[in-house]
Amino acid sequence: MSEFSGLRALVTGGASGIGLAAATLLAERGARVACLDLDPAVPEPLLGLKADVTDDASVRAAVAEAAERLGGLDILVNNAGIGAQGGVEDNPDEEWRRVFDVNVFGLVRVTRAALPHLRASRAAAIVNTCSIAATAGLPQRALYSSTKGAVLALTRAMAADLIGDGVRVNCVNPGTADTPWVGRLLDDAADPAAERAALEARQPMGRLVSAEEVAAAIAYLASPLAGATTGTDLAVDGGMHGLRLRR
Repeated sequence: MSEFSGLRALVTGGASGIGLAAATLLAERGARVACLDLDPAVPEPLLGLKADVTDDASVRAAVAEAAERLGGLDILVNNAGIGAQGGVEDNPDEEWRRVFDVNVFGLVRVTRAALPHLRASRAAAIVNTCSIAATAGLPQRALYSSTKGAVLALTRAMAADLIGDGVRVNCVNPGTADTPWVGRLLDDAADPAAERAALEARQPMGRLVSAEEVAAAIAYLASPLAGATTGTDLAVDGGMHGLRLRR
């Protein structure tokens, strides 16, 4: 039997990319999984529920439905997020508010709604999808990086607050991942092939991270087998955060 047998998981942004990969892997390992998304079309056995993380009423209704249909919640994967490009002066206030509303406040809304259910679990875990952008200075990512820096700090603060409740909180820090969002960035570039090559080259392994590799890290942190791990950020970035190779 898998370590996830009998456990109930909720994944936000679970209909594509890293979220779908994580939801699929958790289900394959025995968990019952609900995916929250704006377009919740997911394959069986995943349960798709429509929710907008910028709308507190929408979040509370979807989390309540997930908990009811799954019979409770043990695992929350806060994966919903959006990207942004540009330096500190390149986006108006409205865009700063929009991206923070999804990437940071959305995480807060979902966690707040899920906590009563998680506190009732004997294997409660929260995994937040953060980013290498939280720990490395990347060009033209000021807004996005600041939201992910907030997610990293929030992960540690939540871990401290919730350890007494038996709720572990960790995050994964992916490097540039081969996801639909990155695909759209490449499509919009003047030279998509050159842009892909540049993104691959800045990661020491010489390629983009796959959604499945990030999902495996999420599953590790969510697993009861990682019961002594909390307040940790796990890099899945091809060595980008720590390696300085000579070319």
